[in-house]
Amino acid sequence: MAVKLRLTRVGKTKQPQYRIVAADARSPRDGRFIEILGHYNPRTEPSTISIDNDKAAKWLSQGAQPTDRVRKLLEISGAIAPSGKSAAGA
Repeated sequence: MAVKLRLTRVGKTKQPQYRIVAADARSPRDGRFIEILGHYNPRTEPSTISIDNDKAAKWLSQGAQPTDRVRKLLEISGAIAPSGKSAAGA
């Protein structure tokens, strides 16, 4: 079973909030998930991020793949080291 760390949308119409979850890669975006790792609210100023870094590190060590947006949020929260951009194209 391939596990992904991704966002699921919660909240009211036109007022999105997101949960950061560990889910089977085959399940739908807002469908079944394994565990909630945190919350993300992009509508506050500044954006509110609350992630359980221990749970995230556990899932990453077991081979879970984060989506691009979740990878950025994990870097901001300190769960993973920031990935350096290579200057190969310059």
